[in-house]
Amino acid sequence: MGRRWMWEPMSDLIAWQQAMDRLFDEAWGRRGLGWRRGERVDLLPVDMYTTADEVVVQASVPGVDPNDVEITIEGETLTIKGERKPPLENVEYQIQERRYGPFARTLSLGVPVQADKAEATFDQGVLTLTIPKAEEVRPKVIKVKSKE
Repeated sequence: MGRRWMWEPMSDLIAWQQAMDRLFDEAWGRRGLGWRRGERVDLLPVDMYTTADEVVVQASVPGVDPNDVEITIEGETLTIKGERKPPLENVEYQIQERRYGPFARTLSLGVPVQADKAEATFDQGVLTLTIPKAEEVRPKVIKVKSKE
C-alpha cells in the first residue's frame, strides 16, 4: 500500500507565498526578503530535507560569526536571522559584489518537531540545523512474530 497524501493548506500557502516572493524579486532584479526598520533584509537561501527521524536545514553563511545567528522554532515554523558585516569601513569600494547586511529566512517545517532537541553546527561557513521529528510522526516498524 502506498503512502497516503494529505493536503496541508498552511504549508502549501506558505510555499506559494515564498515562490511568489522569489518570482517578484527576480522580475524586478531584487534579492531579498523585504524591509525591516528601514533596512533591506536579504533572503537566506537554504536547503531543507527530511529523513525518517529528523528535519535538516543547511544554509551557507560565510564570514558570519556563529554567535551572531539567531535561530528560533515556534511550533512548525523555523526562523533564521543574522547579519553579514562588511569587512572594511571608511573605504570607498570600487567594486562591491558580495552582499552585506541583515538576512533572514522563515520556513514551515511541515511536521511537528522536538525543538528542545534541535542542534546547530557551523562548519566552513555552512550552518546545519538538525531537528528531530516528534515521536508521533516517526515511522514505526513492527516485527511480525511467527508462532511456529
